[in-house]
Amino acid sequence: MTHHKQHMHFDFAKLTERERYKILIGTVIPRPIALVTTVSKDGKPNAGPFSFFNVLTHDPAIVAIGVENYADMRFKDTARNIRETGEFTVHICDDALVDRMEVCAIKFGPEVDELSEAGLATIPGQMVRSPRILAAPAALECRRHTTLQVGPAREIILGEVLGVYVRSDAVNPANLHIDQQLMDAVGRMGGHTYARTRDQFDIKTLTKEEWALRQEVSNAATA
Repeated sequence: MTHHKQHMHFDFAKLTERERYKILIGTVIPRPIALVTTVSKDGKPNAGPFSFFNVLTHDPAIVAIGVENYADMRFKDTARNIRETGEFTVHICDDALVDRMEVCAIKFGPEVDELSEAGLATIPGQMVRSPRILAAPAALECRRHTTLQVGPAREIILGEVLGVYVRSDAVNPANLHIDQQLMDAVGRMGGHTYARTRDQFDIKTLTKEEWALRQEVSNAATA
């Protein structure tokens, strides 16, 4: 017989915004990190990491980024630039990139180029104007699809992926297999914690026929 551990229930209606945040970032783990580059309408580059991020569908290819703007309703540079230009590039962050990615998280003013502060070399994007960070193992060039205003200072930006750069040694062009170990991506946990993705395992989902056969074998063994 399986013995279940006790669970504690939290009614979100009774928690503060900060308490809800702590519960969510501690339970929805690990979260992929989007290191997002944009340019302002006058061509000034910007970079910032977001861990409320994921891919939602492949047809059309849509990624989502949750952005918390300022309490006085001013837009963060990323949100404002996307609003004005409709373009952004999402970079997947590997272990080697973490320290420089964290520099981009510092709350600099709009006059500071985070990419320069972090020592991140870039080249112009191919399908968008936002720059591409050369050190990132993958970069998704996106066009804004939809912006969902979910609170006075919070929005979810949906971007359609127009094209993707993947480091050549990590992808097999013949079958499009991407080497997960060479990607060496990191994920965000709760608090200040990150996770590496080097401890991996494979599970292939059974067909219903394979499941039925397994049940038959199991029942026969216990009969």
